Amino acid sequence: MSSILKQIKNKFKKASIINKLIYANVAIFIFFSLIDVISYLINANVNNFTNKFELPSNTDIFVKQPWAIITYMFFHNSILHLLFNMIWLHFGGKILINYINAKQFLSSYLIGGICGGILFILSYNFIPAFSEIYLSSFALGASASVFAIMIAAATYSPNLVIQLPLFGRIKLKHIAIFMITLDIISIPKGNAGGHIAHIGGAIFGFFYINQLKRGKDYSITFTKIIDIIINTFNKKPKFKKVHKRPKTDYEFNEEKANQKQEINKILEKISKSGYESLSQKEKDILFSASKK
Repeated sequence: MSSILKQIKNKFKKASIINKLIYANVAIFIFFSLIDVISYLINANVNNFTNKFELPSNTDIFVKQPWAIITYMFFHNSILHLLFNMIWLHFGGKILINYINAKQFLSSYLIGGICGGILFILSYNFIPAFSEIYLSSFALGASASVFAIMIAAATYSPNLVIQLPLFGRIKLKHIAIFMITLDIISIPKGNAGGHIAHIGGAIFGFFYINQLKRGKDYSITFTKIIDIIINTFNKKPKFKKVHKRPKTDYEFNEEKANQKQEINKILEKISKSGYESLSQKEKDILFSASKK
């Protein structure tokens, strides 16, 4: 089991930032699915636990679980929900990663999700249409983050032609326009919070790349925060550097003479009894001397 976990860990370390995000989403989905299975078998209610990772529109609940602004974008309620988000993440990510680095990509994913979450909360608290449901509504899924990635890619390379099954050759900007238009007209038809969050992510993706093209990287501060968090968990113990006093000529020559004498004794023992008669320590001394 430990060998399997080690292989998974090594594969994750070597993966691209796109695949790392996909692996994280899949792993979290499997983990919570297993919890759901166990809760069903033992007839337990785990909603109070899982709701802690979903983003509430109710601000009184949100202030008690502020981490949800991050965790909600890794939390999916069905295999199809996860599958479509990961397909779009892979598709848009493979395009965008050609123009920005891994840290900028991760920041785009996370900040895009945060912007989508903020727009979801604001909309449900201030738009009259949601006045009856804002107290009990939650958002979940990577869709806002994925929209940020897709729109960022389309903003960076709007005229890139994509070959799509059934549709043929389509410019990336037309795919982006279609996605945003579909979300806007779908707001009254169900999952309004999800569609609004998508738009929030899309707005960030468009704004971020427009500013990046002008030489302004608004992800730098966020990247520094991520680095601080990573370095906090990866801190290695600091060893005190000891400065040794340089040896005198007399000490150096004496040490060299002692080493030579020790080697001669080992060689003499080999000539009398063979190499196998040496102790491990003697073999180590001989091996060390042969490398000098």
